[in-house]
Amino acid sequence: MSQLRHFLDIDQFDGAALRGMLDSAKARKDARAGGPKGVPDEDLPLAGKVLAMVFIQPSTRTRVSFDIGMRQLGGQTIVLNADDLQLDRGETMADTGRVLSRYVDAIMLRTKGHEMLEELVAHATVPVINGLTDASHPCQLMADVMTLEEHRGDLKKQIVAWSGDGNNVATSWIHGAAQFGYEMRLACPEPLSPSTSAVHWARENGANIIVTESAEEAVSGADCIVSDAWVSMHDDDEAAGNRHNMLAPYQVNAQLMSHAKDDAVFMHCLPVHRGEEVTAEIIDGPRSLAWDEAENRLHAQKGILTWCLG
Repeated sequence: MSQLRHFLDIDQFDGAALRGMLDSAKARKDARAGGPKGVPDEDLPLAGKVLAMVFIQPSTRTRVSFDIGMRQLGGQTIVLNADDLQLDRGETMADTGRVLSRYVDAIMLRTKGHEMLEELVAHATVPVINGLTDASHPCQLMADVMTLEEHRGDLKKQIVAWSGDGNNVATSWIHGAAQFGYEMRLACPEPLSPSTSAVHWARENGANIIVTESAEEAVSGADCIVSDAWVSMHDDDEAAGNRHNMLAPYQVNAQLMSHAKDDAVFMHCLPVHRGEEVTAEIIDGPRSLAWDEAENRLHAQKGILTWCLG
């Protein structure tokens, strides 16, 4: 089990391993450019392999990108939603992992609590992939880095600014700053500030991380502005209202973008709420990379899958 290749968090890798996954993703993307999406890659590296996709939290991009990616690599998938499992009847995630490991070659889990992922990893005997927890979203970060490099080149010359809630996606962007070398600035209201442990780890590993409550300060001279939804799927109405009040000054709009470089781009992991965290003018405009990010979830996932199962 010590040799299992889990993909759990960006801070658990060395840069070379992450770069290898992205290089693989880019090569496969280029090789099949313009071809039918249902045609497998020529080398079929994961032929005979089965991925179980476990969704405690619903998804569009994670589900489709892993499913199509696994098929293009020659493998198969099985989807298990929360209602398909026995967790509500008292079965533990540990026992679920033990059982699934007897049936499949890898498990992708998308859930809320990070402790559920840790429990699965502790008892699974196959590779586990973090498809999202409330602590981090490393698969999204890999697609985002791939996208930003396609449009901006060497990330060591880039300034990335985050405006909004210092959430799980922000945590992965912080981890990525140490691994890929970009400067990371985060503008968040104090009650929604980013993970202090993530910031500490990134700084200890050479990253330039700036945390501020001023969106204008964060985006000043930035190459890329990133945002995310203000309200998560598990927030109640009262929490949602409080978040809207706190985050209103962090909306990405034309006025905020004007503080960034003239050719700065905008990124968002989707789903988007136009008129909340970002205006329609920005998300649907020529500077938005949101749709390239969404596509690259497929390609980045393939790089992760081949690393885990190769």
